[in-house]
Amino acid sequence: MRIIAGARRGMKLLIPDTQETRPITDRVKESLFMVLQNYDLLAGARVADLFCGVGSLGLEALSRGAVSATFVEQSPEIADVLEKNIAKAAFESQSRVVRTNAFRVGAPLGPRGERYDLVFVDPPYAVTQEVGPGSELDKLLHILENQVVPRGVVIVRTQRAKQPLDVYGAFHAVDRRDWGSMSVVLLQATGS
Repeated sequence: MRIIAGARRGMKLLIPDTQETRPITDRVKESLFMVLQNYDLLAGARVADLFCGVGSLGLEALSRGAVSATFVEQSPEIADVLEKNIAKAAFESQSRVVRTNAFRVGAPLGPRGERYDLVFVDPPYAVTQEVGPGSELDKLLHILENQVVPRGVVIVRTQRAKQPLDVYGAFHAVDRRDWGSMSVVLLQATGS
């Protein structure tokens, strides 16, 4: 696994010796980031990477021009590797690591209450077996309503067989992509 493009192009990411993570392949990550660039969502963006693992998506966003990234990871062992990847990429000044369960806090606002332009939601597949009303994903998206800027985008990755809904509160689907066994939906917040 590596950073594919931008300022840290080609940098290999450290990965933990655990089965807890399910990293996104470079091919799928490249396809996802091409979609994000087509929507002009990266340059100058404030990004949150929830259930981030070793930080592959957030670090890729920083490499491609995002101004900051908040990484949310519950596992202490994986968060330790994440912090090493941030240091290796020299993105410490642009990064913040929050060690907690993202389902409880969403994307914690920045030090001055800054909201996010772009949020990656990549939870373990086991907890996205239900994606409808009242599901963990639904509850998380309701938390994110107050953490994302108007017209901000949340990217949700699930198993292909478990397609997220078209609408979650203030978010509505603007694009869907399937790659292999996974599905990715871009949900945009309402706003002016």
